[in-house]
Amino acid sequence: MFGFAESAQALVLRCAAIYLILLLGLRLFGKREVGQFTLFDLVFVLLVANAVQPAMTGPDNSLGGGFVIIATLLLLNFAVSRLRVRFPVVERLLESKSVVVAQDGTWRHDVLQREGITADECSATLREHGVSSVEETTLVVLEADGSLSVVPKDRDVGRGRRRRVRFIKRG
Repeated sequence: MFGFAESAQALVLRCAAIYLILLLGLRLFGKREVGQFTLFDLVFVLLVANAVQPAMTGPDNSLGGGFVIIATLLLLNFAVSRLRVRFPVVERLLESKSVVVAQDGTWRHDVLQREGITADECSATLREHGVSSVEETTLVVLEADGSLSVVPKDRDVGRGRRRRVRFIKRG
């Protein structure tokens, strides 16, 4: 039950490699959080989890090996979160930058295309912010965390009705 089929060091190395590759891959994946996953995103995450499990465990399916993998993932996650705070270069590598997707009442279609979102998706978000069209905005920003910030021309529009809506780069 606790006997290892592979050394603890090998499990740690396998786990760390998979963690770092997934972290980089998801960084490139885009600006969407779990609550805003589409069906396609969910299927993707489930398939990736299923695919990487054997790569992390190798021939080991012991309880002790599972404990080593869990401890490694927890420590790596803790270390990455601390490094992000302590070193700005790590933060820049792991976090997307905010981008302006509409300015002075006009969509920036080149930016929308690059970020993989449509004006229709953004328009739906504007309505959730109490703004009926992009022409009623001064600025619309796709934030680093995937939320859409809306600055209406009329500052009284949208007050008291804020929702966090997140998007993702597609493709």
